[in-house]
Amino acid sequence: MSLFRLEGKTALVTGASRGIGEAIARRYAEQGARVILAARSLDALEALAESLRGEGAEAHALALDLSDHEGIAARLGELPEDFASIDILVNNAGITRDNLLARMKQEDWDQVMATNLTGAFVATKALIRGMMRKRWGRIISISSVVGMMGNSGQANYAAAKAGLIGFSKSIARELASRNITANVIAPGYVATAMTENLPQAAADELASGIPLKRLGAADDVAAAAVYLASEEAGYVTGEVLNVSGGLYI
Repeated sequence: MSLFRLEGKTALVTGASRGIGEAIARRYAEQGARVILAARSLDALEALAESLRGEGAEAHALALDLSDHEGIAARLGELPEDFASIDILVNNAGITRDNLLARMKQEDWDQVMATNLTGAFVATKALIRGMMRKRWGRIISISSVVGMMGNSGQANYAAAKAGLIGFSKSIARELASRNITANVIAPGYVATAMTENLPQAAADELASGIPLKRLGAADDVAAAAVYLASEEAGYVTGEVLNVSGGLYI
């Protein structure tokens, strides 16, 4: 028996155009799920969808701006029939507007909250009724170790990521009787296009503070997301899975 298979399930991954979101979408497709790729950049999503279809997967690109709270339900309602019944939601989309608190503009606070926290709330609320009818669902939110330990210059981002944890624990209690789980993944420092451009000395210094002595990969996070979406994780809810190489212990 193959573990962690997702055949017959439809997954919506927000922030799927790159990085962790793209890696999760790819792993879900490999495990047999139909995948809805959601982000603001439709061109990038279409390219990823075409790539996944070329590998035999079912994929659909959906332009979705999570800061447009009034438009989220309408955009989800436009999904084609074979993608409309969503079993797995990954709240991954996020932005940063970093600055020290004394210099942070309220619009920087508001924009981060609107996408990273309120957007996840609106998308989740729009989809849970369908999961409740089926009596099966997986809600996975991508937080950050910053939401548990804080980080200078990221009060807005840390607050939003901490908010996802409290949100997920609360809905885990509300939805458990309907066989819907809600869990959180908290990545640490993950190698991205931005970190690839760091001087080697700076990258080494960043890694030196991590017990496993390396930056994480997007696939490290994606592997955790596959587990939490699977039948095998059906008795896990309200948990925060720390994928940080020991950065936060």
